[in-house]
Amino acid sequence: MKQRILLGMLTPSSNTSLEPLTSAIVSELPGVSAHFSRFTVTEISLQDQALGQFDDSKILEAARLLADARVDVIGWSGTAASWMGFDTDETLCRRITEATGIPATTSVLALNEILDKTGVRELGLISPYLKSVQDKIIENYARAGIRIPAERHLDLHVNYSFAEVTETQILEMAGSVASHRPDAMTVMCTNLKGAQLAARIEEETGIPLYDSVSTVVWKSLLLAGFDVRKVKGWGGLFQNVS
Repeated sequence: MKQRILLGMLTPSSNTSLEPLTSAIVSELPGVSAHFSRFTVTEISLQDQALGQFDDSKILEAARLLADARVDVIGWSGTAASWMGFDTDETLCRRITEATGIPATTSVLALNEILDKTGVRELGLISPYLKSVQDKIIENYARAGIRIPAERHLDLHVNYSFAEVTETQILEMAGSVASHRPDAMTVMCTNLKGAQLAARIEEETGIPLYDSVSTVVWKSLLLAGFDVRKVKGWGGLFQNVS
C-alpha cells in the first residue's frame, strides 16, 4: 500500500457541500486525502447555456490541474450524466485518462455500478432539481432497466441554493420516497447534504441510501486500491459493496 493516497475531485464552482463532505468521509483514513479543482457551474436546467457548462474542454482543463498534484484518481463529483446521458460520463472518463494518464470515475457511473452489483431494479430518487431535469433522469434510468417508483424534487435551478436545503427537508423527502419501498434510494446531487444522513436514513427505513458524493468517493478509493470497508459511519455502501 502506498504511503499516501490522493483523491482528485472535480467540483462545480458554486458547490459548497461536496468538498467538506468528501474530506469528512476520508478524514479518518490513514494517508488518504482529497484535493479539488473547480470549473464553472451555476445553474441546473435543460437550457442550452446550462447544458453547455458541462463541455468536456472545461472539465479537462480542471482535470489537468489535478494531475499536477499527482493524484491517484480523478473523480467527477457531479451528476450531470443522470440527465444528459450516461455515455457523457463514459466519454469524459476516457478523455480524462487520455489527457492525464490517471484513472477516472464519476458519481453517476459509480452509482450505476453499485446498482448493478446489488441487483437494484427499483430506485427511489431524491434531488433538488426542476421537474424537467428529474423527468430526464427517470427516463435515462428506465432505459437502463431501472424503474423509479417514487421521487421527490424541489424545483430549484440555482446550483448554489441546493446547499441551503436543510437536513430536515432531506429527511422528509427520504421518508416519503421510502414509503414506496424501492430496492434502494439515491440523493442525486453533490450539493445536497445527504451523505452524512445515509446511516440514519438506512436505520430508520431499512433501505440502502446511495448519496452521489459518497458513490464517487467509494469508487475512487477502490480504484486507488484502498479497502472501502475502513470507511465507518457513512452508510452501508462502504461496508456492504465492494
